[in-house]
Amino acid sequence: MRNDGGHLYVRGWRSNLRFLTTFQQADPTVCQPQFPGRQAVVACLVAVAQISCGLEDSTGVAKAGETAAQSSSENREKFFRQRYECGREAWPAPQVDAGIQWQELGPLPDVQHPEDNPFSPAKAELGKALFFDPRLSGSREIACASCHDPDLAWADGRTVSFGHHREPLKRNAPTIRNITFQQSLFWDGRADTIEQQVEQVLLNPAEMHITRQQLVAAVAAVPGYREQFAAAFADSQVSFDRVVRAVACFQRTVVGGGSRFDRFVGGEYDLFSDAEIRGLDLFRRKARCLNCHHGPLFSDGRFHDVGLSYYGRRTEDLGRYRVTGKPEDVGRFRTPSLRDVTKTEPLMHNGLFKLSGVLNMYNAGMPTLKRQAYQQNDPLFPTKSPHLKPLGLSRQELADLAAFLTTLEEPYRRIRPPALALPDGP
Repeated sequence: MRNDGGHLYVRGWRSNLRFLTTFQQADPTVCQPQFPGRQAVVACLVAVAQISCGLEDSTGVAKAGETAAQSSSENREKFFRQRYECGREAWPAPQVDAGIQWQELGPLPDVQHPEDNPFSPAKAELGKALFFDPRLSGSREIACASCHDPDLAWADGRTVSFGHHREPLKRNAPTIRNITFQQSLFWDGRADTIEQQVEQVLLNPAEMHITRQQLVAAVAAVPGYREQFAAAFADSQVSFDRVVRAVACFQRTVVGGGSRFDRFVGGEYDLFSDAEIRGLDLFRRKARCLNCHHGPLFSDGRFHDVGLSYYGRRTEDLGRYRVTGKPEDVGRFRTPSLRDVTKTEPLMHNGLFKLSGVLNMYNAGMPTLKRQAYQQNDPLFPTKSPHLKPLGLSRQELADLAAFLTTLEEPYRRIRPPALALPDGP
């Protein structure tokens, strides 16, 4: 943004201040919501210009001739607040690489249920009971909720989850909150629908370790389920497909949208501290997070190599390559949503890192693997994403970025397992 010869330049706009005399007397510390549409945005931008003229440009480099008053902490905080308290359409342009089809951060959309598995309250209630029921596992000791516990933000807080007979699984269990908005599922994207995700987990010998026939027999043996199946479907018949559809229907109801970030973009601007405002600006610009973490879900839904494949080592994980067989997919994993990121540690596909460690690694540009002599002609040697670069963030900036990420936490709500899911249920 700059004020040049009576014109305001911001995000490609050029507004003549001579025609904005109605707004020029506005208090620069507040927005002007009474102006409709574009006029409201222009009024807000003028107010920001009154504060920011001479402060800092979009790269944070101090301008020549900057005065002591302009660099004061009070003016700086007012500058950032004016930028982000006037609606998302007035936010400064983000720093993203060429070719990135980014979407602005914002609230979650409405849930859309597929035509082949439409929503009904009865089906969702049945799915909830099945989700918490350990009888869906071969050992009768593991439920879907074992790895996706609502008390732990629908994750499990472990490096990797325990599967059948306490066998450690290969990857960290991500939260299922907002799973309905994801384009592909699992870290490697091997499922395209929630129904596929449910089926694969149930039949995985290392996880639920049960066959279709065993599952149907276990569920059908519980008298209380007959009434629920009859309410959810055309009759009381228990089938593997109906179990899958019911659990998937329930999972689509596990959504957020009540975080402080959601309320902030809805107009409750006093919910953010100064550090969180600065963190939001860093997230969108200097920290380059929007290259991969954008849109309502804070994820592009794509697959990237962030340098953590451990290629050639005992803990090697080839990621997306195991699904597609394409050499360019070696070491690529799906971009996780950052909603609830501060409540779902440890992080990354291997579950080895706390948030502070992840931020430090991204600040350094993430690990870069170097070919050994025997790997010079290896066609599968992974290539790190070009969007990862050293950031040069200060300790204060890292703290501000971490502060902003706390605003993505959903408020805690206790979810009790339905009585039907308990071993002595009806």
